[in-house]
Amino acid sequence: MPVLVRRYKLVSGLAQEERIDDEDRIERYMRFFDREQLAKLKAGQKVFLEKDEWQLIPD
Repeated sequence: MPVLVRRYKLVSGLAQEERIDDEDRIERYMRFFDREQLAKLKAGQKVFLEKDEWQLIPD
């Protein structure tokens, strides 16, 4: 099962990491990205959207 990893910083400066493994949630988040970003994600590369870092880790 693929895992979508989201890394972001809180207002206080503390870094957080969220690991999303629910397929429905992953599908919802994928709508945020354009075609180029989706291609990078599916290749396992890191993508930045606003201030968040995203990475899709395949099975």
